[in-house]
Amino acid sequence: MQIEAKLEAMGLVLPAPPQAPPGITFSFAWARVRGNRVYIAGHSAQAPNGSYAGPFGKVPSEVSLGDAKAAARGAALSILASLKRELGDLDRVTAWLMVNGMVNAEPGYRETGNVLNGFSEFILELYGPEIGQHARTGVGMAALPLNNTVVVAAEVEIAR
Repeated sequence: MQIEAKLEAMGLVLPAPPQAPPGITFSFAWARVRGNRVYIAGHSAQAPNGSYAGPFGKVPSEVSLGDAKAAARGAALSILASLKRELGDLDRVTAWLMVNGMVNAEPGYRETGNVLNGFSEFILELYGPEIGQHARTGVGMAALPLNNTVVVAAEVEIAR
């Protein structure tokens, strides 16, 4: 339980399962284990009770780079919560393989990679380079679900 101890030492709490806003249905798995891989659906930053925490809107006109980067870090915490529910122990993750990040961005915004560094830096801080290093895509989108600023999906390898 080294990862959970690190999170606790940082004063961070894993959020409850995502709470769908009125009129929205989640008809998919947040994390799906297949063999020694976990495929993780797109997550956004959440409050401890599972509600969406924001920020909401487009970068940089409505949300600053700093706040968007914090939202990417929040998405990482949300993903970790789904992994914990699915695996029971975050130390079962043996490699972060692929991260796909999407940023709700104004046309022409060129710093989506810097936004998603909030996610990558946090995972590297928690897991170290041997397990935490990952390939990544970071793209700007015209819109994201629920007007979230950042949505991140991932694939990890796990010990069985």
